[in-house]
Amino acid sequence: MLPVAKLVSAVAFTAGIVALAACTANPNAPWIGAQPGIPERAQGVLNGSSSKIQHVVILVQENRPFNHLFMGYPGAMTQSYGYISSGKKVALKPVTLEANFIPGYGLKDFYTACDGTGSILGTNCRMDGFDKVPTQCGDSHCPIKYPPYSYVSPSEVKPYWDLAKQYTLADQMYASNIDESSFISHQYIVAAQAMASYNWPSSEEWGCEGPPGDSVPILGQNRIPNGKRQGVCFADTTLGEEADDAGVTWTAYSAPVGPRNGGGWNGYQANQYVYNGPDWNKNIVQNPAKFLTDVPKGKLSQITWITPTFVNSDHPQTMSKTGPMWVASVVNTIGQSKFWDTTAIFVFWDDPSGFFDPAPPPYVDYDGLGFRLPLLIISPYAKKGYVSHVQYEHGSILKFTEDIFGLSRLSASDARANSPAQDAFDFNRKPRKFKVVQSSLGRDYFIRQPLDTRPVDTQ
Repeated sequence: MLPVAKLVSAVAFTAGIVALAACTANPNAPWIGAQPGIPERAQGVLNGSSSKIQHVVILVQENRPFNHLFMGYPGAMTQSYGYISSGKKVALKPVTLEANFIPGYGLKDFYTACDGTGSILGTNCRMDGFDKVPTQCGDSHCPIKYPPYSYVSPSEVKPYWDLAKQYTLADQMYASNIDESSFISHQYIVAAQAMASYNWPSSEEWGCEGPPGDSVPILGQNRIPNGKRQGVCFADTTLGEEADDAGVTWTAYSAPVGPRNGGGWNGYQANQYVYNGPDWNKNIVQNPAKFLTDVPKGKLSQITWITPTFVNSDHPQTMSKTGPMWVASVVNTIGQSKFWDTTAIFVFWDDPSGFFDPAPPPYVDYDGLGFRLPLLIISPYAKKGYVSHVQYEHGSILKFTEDIFGLSRLSASDARANSPAQDAFDFNRKPRKFKVVQSSLGRDYFIRQPLDTRPVDTQ
C-alpha cells in the first residue's frame, strides 16, 4: 500500500428536524421493496442443499472489523500496519478484548476514516483517516497512541481461530450499510435494508417500544443526509414475515427489550408486524442463554437469530473477554445435538466500531458497502480450513436462507449479494463429524450467568 495524502474531506451535515414521517415505507428510498426481475420465490441453491440444510442459525457479535480479530490469519487478506492522515506508516498494536476504549463510529466517522477521493462520498477510500476519528477511552487514558490501529492477539480469540481452521472464514465480508450503526446493521440482517435510515434513533429504546416522536435520520441518494427524519417503528417486510407466510418456523433470541437495556440488538423490535403482532410473544425470546437449553430439548427453529447480552458481545468497553467463549458454547450446543447434520451457522460481527481495516469497501449503492467484517461459516458441509475470497455482505446470509426455504428477496442487498452456498459449502460430501470447540468457559457457565441488561449501545 502506498503512502497517502493527508487531506480529509469534511462532510456537511444538514441541521434541523423535519416533521416525522409515519411508520411506513420511506418514499425517498427506491431500493426498498420488490426488485425488478426478482422471482416471487427463490429457486434454491445447487447440489441438494435445500434438503441437507434444514436449519439456519445467524449469530451476531458486535463491533469488530476483520483485520482486528483475524490479523495474520494464514491465507486471509490482513495487514500489520496502516497509514494515518499525515501519510505516516504505523504498526498495528495488540490490545485486549477487555481494553476500555472505543473509536467513534457513525456516518461522519465512516467518511473520515475512508478519506475517499471519489465523486461520491465514501468511495475510492484511502483508508488513512482512522487517526482523525475520535476515541473514547476509559479514565481518559488510551492504551496506545493510535487506538483504532490495533488488533486482538490470536490467543484471546482462540475459539474464533479454531472455528476458522475447522470450517470456512470469509475475508471479503462487508457491511451492507456504511454508517457503522448497530441499529441499522440489525435491520439489514432481518430485512436486507433499513428504510434509508442511518445512525441511531433519538431515544435509547431503538424501536416500536420507544416514546412518541422517536425518530431516526434519513440518508439521501447522494449519500448526504437530507435533513429529514422518520419514525422507528417500520412497516417493511422482514424475513420473519416471509417465513410466517411460507410456514417456516423462526426464533430471535436477544436480551430483554425495554427502556435502557440490552434489547437494542434485536432488529425485530423496530418492525410493526412483529412487535405489534403475535410473533412478539411467540418468536422473540428475551434471553440469549435460553438457546443453550432449548436445543438439547429438541427445540430449534428453521431460522434462528441470536444476539448476545452486552457482556458476551465483544463490544468495546464491555471490559469482558467472554465473547469467543459464548460463541463456542452456542456452536458446541448445536454440534452436540441431533441438529448438527442439518444446520448451517453464520457468525458475523455487525459493524467495525471505528477500528482500522485496510480493505477499501466496494461501492454498490447509496448505503453500501461499509467496512469489512469477519464472517465464519460453520456446518458439517462447510469447507474445512477454507478462506473464502468471495465478496459477501449482510444480504449474502439472507440470500442463502431464502434459497434454502424458498423465500422471496427483500431488497437490493439480498438481491445483489453473493450467496455462500457454492463457494463455502460442499454438499456432495457426507456431513462431517462435529469436533468440540475448546473453551475455558462452557455452556453451563453461560446458562448460570446473570442476565446482563445493560444498554448495548449508548449513541
